[in-house]
Amino acid sequence: MSLLGVFIAKIRRWGAKVLSSLSYCLSRLLPVVWSLAVQLCSAHAAVQSFGPFTVDDAHSDIISLNGEIDAGAALNFRRAAEAAPNAKLVILNSPGGVVQIALLIADDVHERKLATYIPKEAGCYSACAYIFLAGVERQVDGELGVHQISSDSTDLVSAQLSISDIIDLLNRFNTPVEVLTVMFKTPPKDMHIFTPDEVARYGIDRQRDSLPTTASNGGNQPSALSETSSTPSPPPATAVTKDTPALDGSSLSKLSSIEEYTRRPTRMAVFAGLDLFGDDITSQRTDDAANCARACLSMGGECKAFTFNMNPHIARGPNCFLKASPGKADGNSAAISGQFLSSADPDPSTFSMGVIDPKTAVFKNVDLPGGDLSRRPFERNVSAQQCRLACVANNRCIGFTYMKRKSQCWLKGAIGTPRYAEGMISGLKKMMSFAPASIISLE
Repeated sequence: MSLLGVFIAKIRRWGAKVLSSLSYCLSRLLPVVWSLAVQLCSAHAAVQSFGPFTVDDAHSDIISLNGEIDAGAALNFRRAAEAAPNAKLVILNSPGGVVQIALLIADDVHERKLATYIPKEAGCYSACAYIFLAGVERQVDGELGVHQISSDSTDLVSAQLSISDIIDLLNRFNTPVEVLTVMFKTPPKDMHIFTPDEVARYGIDRQRDSLPTTASNGGNQPSALSETSSTPSPPPATAVTKDTPALDGSSLSKLSSIEEYTRRPTRMAVFAGLDLFGDDITSQRTDDAANCARACLSMGGECKAFTFNMNPHIARGPNCFLKASPGKADGNSAAISGQFLSSADPDPSTFSMGVIDPKTAVFKNVDLPGGDLSRRPFERNVSAQQCRLACVANNRCIGFTYMKRKSQCWLKGAIGTPRYAEGMISGLKKMMSFAPASIISLE
């Protein structure tokens, strides 16, 4: 068979190789999922429950509310607080409940100077809103709903006293007057859900360093109901980035409780046949992808993603690459990659890209003459890998030829008749779609 025939046969087997490699990738994902699932199940055994409140020993700085605020909830909150003496944050997801009990819990939250947070896809409604508004810092990413109080009693005096208690407590929390207005205007059978625009406009989110400072009236904080208050509404919380300043004014290097929580990974998206290229923090050798994932997870949030190279021919050197960010996506049938997602991150969606798989689509001693995108080499003094990546990044490029002797990179807009050429390396691009093979909960 001629060299051309050999090359064409290689191309025809290419698709089968890719499918076979991806199937192998998927089979290697099972130990990753299983190992982490076992680890997470063990972690769940350390969760303590106190009525609707829970405390996870792995995150002892957080108290979670999931469920209705019943008659015993105030006592259960104190039990939860005793189990988590270093708690800094209360996570809220509740339909509401007994108003008087919620006010007692809100008072405790305020006295303990705890932060409050409503995550995405969670809701804090009715009486739960009092607890949320008590936070020394607070942020709503889910839904916050309020309405008038309701009672089966026709005792007007009792109703007025209850309203007085609510106003007194919310005033202590420096609740924006617009929130109170909306609350008392919404019938008890309805529920007003604050829109993101209202959350920003009313200053519902509150940062620790945006609390009102000492006023000229003898040191008392300005009333939330005062029309003459000159204290501006707190700015809305901004998106968390590496450059976001700390919310605690006493230490610029310290993250706020809410920032710290929202940066924690809650899920891991696992991809087969995808290399997250670049932005490495460190690299190491591990036995399997599960250990690579755990190594990334153990770095306290510094590691955001990893790639594990499962090529059995690479017997020495690092095969686990830990990354500060997902970097650039690159196709590699020998790779398993994972991306850690925080509560603020959406699940990754399917995406398509041109891929030149270094394992199955790159051929040594093969030239692709003609079809160059330029009359001159795209780059000189580069490596074959840099040449391959340059083609991947160029939408017009469908292949490349690299000349080892001259370290030249030629990008191709068309593929000519391949031929044997000593010292040449060529590759062909193929469009592929990538979706997470699995999304593993870390909660």
